[in-house]
Amino acid sequence: MRKDLNIPADLGSLRLVEKAIDELSMEFDLSDEVYGNVLVATMEATNNAIIHGNNSDPNKNVKIEMLMDRKELMVHIEDQGNGFDYATVPDPTAPENLEKINGRGIFLMERLSDEILYLENGRIVVLKFKI
Repeated sequence: MRKDLNIPADLGSLRLVEKAIDELSMEFDLSDEVYGNVLVATMEATNNAIIHGNNSDPNKNVKIEMLMDRKELMVHIEDQGNGFDYATVPDPTAPENLEKINGRGIFLMERLSDEILYLENGRIVVLKFKI
């Protein structure tokens, strides 16, 4: 099964992503745990693509592909930005970062997905979930 979205880089578009995940969850009867992990990680990745990748430019798009088989759900999120060095993102659990209100998205994505890939210099994020 495949579900594709192409949304403008506007935070209001996140509701379309949530709706697609809800539909996928109902269609495949995902467990509450898997659903929660997919929802939070995908929303964080999409949020990052909108804000950081596309600089919240509504003239740019975020492409999302959801591919699902009997064992795995793969979510591919692609922005039109220049990418980033994911290896240099500060650790939000470090004492100097605990008070910061931002910077936990990648941390959450890495903890909630079973595998995460950064392609094209971080411009593409692939989240994999065992189902």
